[in-house]
Amino acid sequence: MDFKNKTLLITGGTGSFGSAVLKRFLDTDIKEIRIFSRDEKKQHDMRIAAKSSRVKFIIGDVRDYDSIYYALEGVDYVFHAAALKQVPSCEFYPIEAVKTNVLGTENVLNAAIARKVGRVICLSTDKAVYPINAMGISKAMMEKVLIAKSRVSGETKIIGTRYGNVMASRGSVIPLFVDQIKSNKQITITNPNMTRFMMTLGDAVELVLFAFTNGNSGDIFVQKSPASTIEELAIALKEMYKSDVPINIIGTRHSEKLYESLLSKEEFISAEDLGNYYRVFADNRDLNYDKYFVEGEKDSLVNEDYNSHNTRRLSKKELIDILKTVIDE
Repeated sequence: MDFKNKTLLITGGTGSFGSAVLKRFLDTDIKEIRIFSRDEKKQHDMRIAAKSSRVKFIIGDVRDYDSIYYALEGVDYVFHAAALKQVPSCEFYPIEAVKTNVLGTENVLNAAIARKVGRVICLSTDKAVYPINAMGISKAMMEKVLIAKSRVSGETKIIGTRYGNVMASRGSVIPLFVDQIKSNKQITITNPNMTRFMMTLGDAVELVLFAFTNGNSGDIFVQKSPASTIEELAIALKEMYKSDVPINIIGTRHSEKLYESLLSKEEFISAEDLGNYYRVFADNRDLNYDKYFVEGEKDSLVNEDYNSHNTRRLSKKELIDILKTVIDE
């Protein structure tokens, strides 16, 4: 992993992931980090916080090919984090999710190939596995786009990563629960038995760096992550804040799963176990239809996916220990 004298561009760089990358890299010998996003207020705030001449800010939108092509001049590597991530907003405006998550990714990859960028790491989500909502479907299509582009990307390596719940990031339920506790309001839980993978922002950055170092074009990487039920998470937060606010079960929301999967059954069959990570190899079949209808594939005894119900479950103490590291008091 060599970033010395290299230029890195982060799409959607004003989000939680971009902030974590800045913290990770500002003390290294990287040449330049470019933050590419469409939110000038967040860029202004990040510029003040970073206080570094090596961080450059570019206003643009991944939906606009020309703006990302311009931003990629002289760039060595790209972390593609720009996305519409909120499940409800994507449900109400699915075409907007397609424009950003699918077509925006195609713009980034086409521009990166044209600019001869060395590596592009695309950030996906567990909701792309067996998707039931517009956000997950758009992210699943994003993955298909990156795999298809990886077949023709030449010297540009295109690699994917897939995340579970990133604890305390924007959109995570943790800030909501903390706000409810601090305001002495009841904690609202949709389903107490619902499970989610638990990752920290540090884990998220390390997954991207592992993929950067070890990935071949078209590969998708996931981290082996522990999980927690939503109720256990709420109880851990109550104990952490010494609160006795009640927990109110409000019922599962539309398009919300009981558990999430990081690998489908089909992927789990052939995934490579790399210790703390799994690698899903690129599907490099061509359009020779004999490979689909004549040759077929061997059956496997594996009959389940890798999901937040069958992974290791965090204890309350483990949850509290992690929460103390990710929540800004």
